[in-house]
Amino acid sequence: MTPDPFSLRGRRIAVTGANTGIGRGIALAVARAGGTVVGIGRSAMDETAAEIEAAGGVFSSCRVDLSNVAAGVEALDDIMGEAPLDGLVNNAGIIRRADSTEFTEADWDAVMDVNLKSVFFLSQAFARSCLSAGRPGRIVNIASLLSFQGGIRVPSYTAAKHGVAGITKILANEWAARDINVNAIAPGYIETNNTAALRADPDRSRAILERIPAGRWGEADDIGAATVFLLADAARYIHGAILPVDGGWLAR
Repeated sequence: MTPDPFSLRGRRIAVTGANTGIGRGIALAVARAGGTVVGIGRSAMDETAAEIEAAGGVFSSCRVDLSNVAAGVEALDDIMGEAPLDGLVNNAGIIRRADSTEFTEADWDAVMDVNLKSVFFLSQAFARSCLSAGRPGRIVNIASLLSFQGGIRVPSYTAAKHGVAGITKILANEWAARDINVNAIAPGYIETNNTAALRADPDRSRAILERIPAGRWGEADDIGAATVFLLADAARYIHGAILPVDGGWLAR
């Protein structure tokens, strides 16, 4: 084990969906821990880059739409061709809302492609590179409270996040003995752009806070810190775990 088991110094980590919210928080946390960050996603990551570089970190980006899984895998292969990756964080995700009686096949497929299919095939590409080079690797998938619960009006998102939990476990089973750790984080209610409407609704916000034992919304840094832990040597004997970072939501 390294002298500082919580450090990512000297490690190169890819983070999908690093442009905003949880993804940006993860990228910043990795950089603060000493890691070099490669952001992958369809949107510009200028703000993430500026924050990391202002703090003395190293960030580069790769623009690709992960709904095109083949293009995403090709982009990841190119990144690994430039220099080895030590870790992959599968954070990118989208959501579509409608009653299950009205939900369309197009919305089902869109969510599944980004939230589940890309997670598996990016993980596969990363693991192939690690195994062929005899390198250790760390994969952290971003699951959800809806990996455990059903939710309402988000059928494809719920199915995908249940799938992320399953993929995390099967890949851990196959790769743990080959020095590749695969784990996941299940964020609770986090202060991001995606939850702005909920937080602005006094009744909904109050109902959510009453259910959270910690009594507050989570911050992107809370997810970032947990991700750094799972990427670091401190978590070297953790495989196939789905870690809730939810202020105690699932315990209530």
